[in-house]
Amino acid sequence: MIDGRTSAPLPINEPVLSYAPGSPERASLEATLRRMEKETAEAPLVIGGEERKGEGTFGQVSPHRHALRIAEVQSAGREQVEDAVKAALDAAAEWAATPLQERAAIFLKMADLISGPWRDRLNASTILGQSKSVQQAEIDAACEFADFLRFNVHFAERIQEEQPFSPEGMWNRMDYRPLEGFVLAISPFNFTAIGGNLPTAPAIMGNVVVWKPSEKQALSAHYTMELFRAAGLPDGVINLVHGDGALAADVCMAQESFAGLHFTGSSTVLKSLWRKAGENLDRYRTFPRIVGESGGKDFILAHPSAEVEPLVTAIVRGAFEYQGQKCSAASRAYIPRSLWPRLKEQLVAEVEQLTMGDVGDLSTFMGAVIDAGAFKRHRDAIEQAREDGLEVLVGGGTDDSEGWFVEPTVLVSDSPWHTTMETELFGPILSVYVYDDANWDETLKLVNSTSPYALTGAVWARDRSVLAQADEVLRQAAGNFYVNDRPTGSVVGQQPFGGARASGTNDKAGSLFNLVRWTSPRAIKETFAPPTDWRYPHMGG
Repeated sequence: MIDGRTSAPLPINEPVLSYAPGSPERASLEATLRRMEKETAEAPLVIGGEERKGEGTFGQVSPHRHALRIAEVQSAGREQVEDAVKAALDAAAEWAATPLQERAAIFLKMADLISGPWRDRLNASTILGQSKSVQQAEIDAACEFADFLRFNVHFAERIQEEQPFSPEGMWNRMDYRPLEGFVLAISPFNFTAIGGNLPTAPAIMGNVVVWKPSEKQALSAHYTMELFRAAGLPDGVINLVHGDGALAADVCMAQESFAGLHFTGSSTVLKSLWRKAGENLDRYRTFPRIVGESGGKDFILAHPSAEVEPLVTAIVRGAFEYQGQKCSAASRAYIPRSLWPRLKEQLVAEVEQLTMGDVGDLSTFMGAVIDAGAFKRHRDAIEQAREDGLEVLVGGGTDDSEGWFVEPTVLVSDSPWHTTMETELFGPILSVYVYDDANWDETLKLVNSTSPYALTGAVWARDRSVLAQADEVLRQAAGNFYVNDRPTGSVVGQQPFGGARASGTNDKAGSLFNLVRWTSPRAIKETFAPPTDWRYPHMGG
């Protein structure tokens, strides 16, 4: 062991490669894609470092080519989940005793593998399995994932540096212990980086983890677990169980040693897991930490002083990148009547140019929605909007013959309270409400009160007094608030991500605040010359 204080390299954000035609990174990724398209990966459970079979299997298909089976995945039963808990607990003592500098080296190696030799396979698995364009895969599976690892190591060091004052005669210290037990990480389909961050953030702080990724992200989760092992993560620190999320949660959250939940998914599921923890409180050794991010109904609000051209670009990118399948995606917009004619014309023209199809073709802007269930939900929402009299300004088409494709769709509602203005759809559907310019103040209040969520939002204006007013009125409406920008694209270390209300616990992924949740601090006081008389001065004669 090194005897002396060391510091990890200061993190910088991983540069985003362009994949422009003729670039070496484009040629390399295309070759990996062509190879992986011909394979059906075998994705085992990984428990205590061992590859295991489950009680059955399920297949993962490519959303934009649902005839293409890309992975055969082992599905964990109760016995395998219980084994994963045991493997985590068996590894807990040794991992907790491992100094931060030794743990940090493993995660920093992961980051360098991602930005180097593992970049293509993580990006390709994300393109194939989650139907992300090359741009969306690159900023997620390569850049954000590497950023999470590097910056979280930095944040862990900063936490350890926070030490109390020591008066003369004593030494006060803080011991940043892991939680007592194990953490359950349940990750969503839409971000490979979130799949990587949810188990590794607690592990960096010395915790052991059972990780249950989305069945619809199984291929990239499989390669993520292989990455962990390649970087030298000790057996049992992170244990991968594919399959039924409800079963995994039932088994894990019934354990006395359940110490924390790191979750990203729907508000409905987060609420159900919170209730489950409450029902089991009497059996737990400690009150569990619950850290959850659970969706949004994110807004773009334009003032009459807003510039139209960049606003249109922000709407297009904010609403339709990755088919709107981001918790931060713009799904409701409030446009002043004075700007609407010009903005409407430009918006339709831009949306009609968006390319949609097989994202294995790296020139494509949009892919398919994630599965048949999502396809049906979006198709039905568009049809219901038509029946309710909303204008389908552009898009509205759907086709599931080869992949689950939903056109980028803009709906215009005469009512700010229509269900498409209030309900999270998680797809390429933007609902627009056109308000009278004189009703700016009322519209601000409307934006704040329409949705139960409070994740992201953007306000567009050139008038600084208007921006200050919006900042105050909408202070609780979004955990990530954007001024003259789209409400998506947060970067680790730059815009810590998370919201409140129905959007979750706002523990800010990509920041020190999230890492703090995975430690149980112990205060230590050491007295060098203890008193030898129990009497106090006030007792003298």
